[in-house]
Amino acid sequence: MSQPSVLTSASPATTPSKNPATEVSVTSRLPATSPSPQSSSKKAQLFPNTIGLYAVQCGECLKWRLMSTEEEYEKIRCKLLEEPFLCSTMPNISCQDPADIEKDASRTWVIDKPNIPQTPSGFKRKLVLRRDFSKLDAHYVTPTGKKLRSSLEVGKFLEENPAMKGVSASDFSFTVPKVVEETIPKEVLERKATAKVDKKGKDAKSGDS
Repeated sequence: MSQPSVLTSASPATTPSKNPATEVSVTSRLPATSPSPQSSSKKAQLFPNTIGLYAVQCGECLKWRLMSTEEEYEKIRCKLLEEPFLCSTMPNISCQDPADIEKDASRTWVIDKPNIPQTPSGFKRKLVLRRDFSKLDAHYVTPTGKKLRSSLEVGKFLEENPAMKGVSASDFSFTVPKVVEETIPKEVLERKATAKVDKKGKDAKSGDS
């Protein structure tokens, strides 16, 4: 079946999931430029932490097709269970054409959930990858620029703005994609492993004191 996802492009060839999902590309694997002297005291993040590409997997040939916009991606994702994505639904594309992108570890991939509602007009849904690549956080930006980080904040905002006709709390979802572990950059995994060892060392010292 179709898969939707927010990706950094792809993962090694694996048995395809039978559950509809989408993939979104979060971070390309190219390191950022060297940090400026001003930022040397605080390690600059080597990888982008926001979504870079949007792709959906065909339910028949299982090839990945890139979506040109986030809006196009959301339109497919919001009804993926009822209407699995097929290559033939795109203009001038068929299952015989090569995949737009391969799921490998050259990018970090995150697997999205199907049937997340389309973002209401005027709002913007943001996904931010944590520095340690452990998970993503979701928030919405309102037409006035206010950030909403939970369903409670959404409800309060709608109560305070009754002019937002046609928009309800059910139009918002804070469900986030799952990071595909095998596509996390090696540098990040090494950094996490080092931090874990350092923590164990500190705990051991404090226990001896």
